[in-house]
Amino acid sequence: MQATSYTYDAETRTGSVLLDDGTPVPFDAPAFDAGGLRLLRPGQRVRIETEGEGESLRITLVTLQTF
Repeated sequence: MQATSYTYDAETRTGSVLLDDGTPVPFDAPAFDAGGLRLLRPGQRVRIETEGEGESLRITLVTLQTF
């Protein structure tokens, strides 16, 4: 799934992304670390993997979208 980075805190390695429908979804440090990234800037296009649906939707991986 693709999304756009929205917020990112380098100290805690947590943040949120916006899905294509505008829904914000938070991610935690393990999801960020799983992608091997060192930094994330707002507006970057990312690829995410998720578990669950609706209110229980959880991001398990955040990495940069490459073409």
